[in-house]
Amino acid sequence: MRSAASATPRYPDTASRWKHRQDTAAAATVSLPRLYFLRFGYLVIAVGLALTKWPLLINHDRPWPLFEGVETCMLVALSLLWFLGLRYPLQMLPVLLFEIAWKFIWMIVVVLPLWTSGQLDPATLSVFYACLVAVIPIAVIPWRYVVAHYVTKPGDPWRSAATGPTQKARPEQDTNPEPIDNASHSNTRTSLTGTTT
Repeated sequence: MRSAASATPRYPDTASRWKHRQDTAAAATVSLPRLYFLRFGYLVIAVGLALTKWPLLINHDRPWPLFEGVETCMLVALSLLWFLGLRYPLQMLPVLLFEIAWKFIWMIVVVLPLWTSGQLDPATLSVFYACLVAVIPIAVIPWRYVVAHYVTKPGDPWRSAATGPTQKARPEQDTNPEPIDNASHSNTRTSLTGTTT
C-alpha cells in the first residue's frame, strides 16, 4: 500500500513558472516603431545587395572563378531573405544573427592577425570596410527579444511527452469492475419500499 505522500504527484512551482512566463512575455514585446526600425535595416541591406550583386548574376560574360561564383550566389540568396524580412522582421532575426556572426569571425580570424603583423593588403582592407555594414544589424536588432527567445526561453523537447520525466501521474482505472448482483439490488429496493409505506 502506497503512502499518501508517495501517491500524490509532484508538480513544479506554478507561481515561479508564471512569473518566468510574464518576464519572458514582457521582454519579448517589440513595439511597432522598433519593428519599422528593424524593417529599415532589412531594406538597406537588401537594396544594397540587389544593386551590387544582382547585375553580376544576370550580366556576367565569362565563367566565374569558384570562390567568386559561390560568394555572388550566396549574397543574392541572402538578399532575397532580407526582402522577406520586410514582411516577417522577427522571424528572420536568425539570418541577421548569422550576418553578424560570420563577419565578426572573419575579422577576428583573418583581419586581426594580418593587421597585427603589418601584412594587411588593400584587397583584405576593402573587404573589411564592406563588412562594416554589420553595424546596421547590431543597431536595429531588438536584443531583449533575442535573449528572451534564444537564450532564456526553454528549448524544444528532445523526446516525446509520453516518455518524458515530467508526465503527470494518471489515476489507475479498474479494468475489471465487480459485477453488480441484480438479485440483491432488487431486494434492497423492495425493503426500502416496504419501509417507506
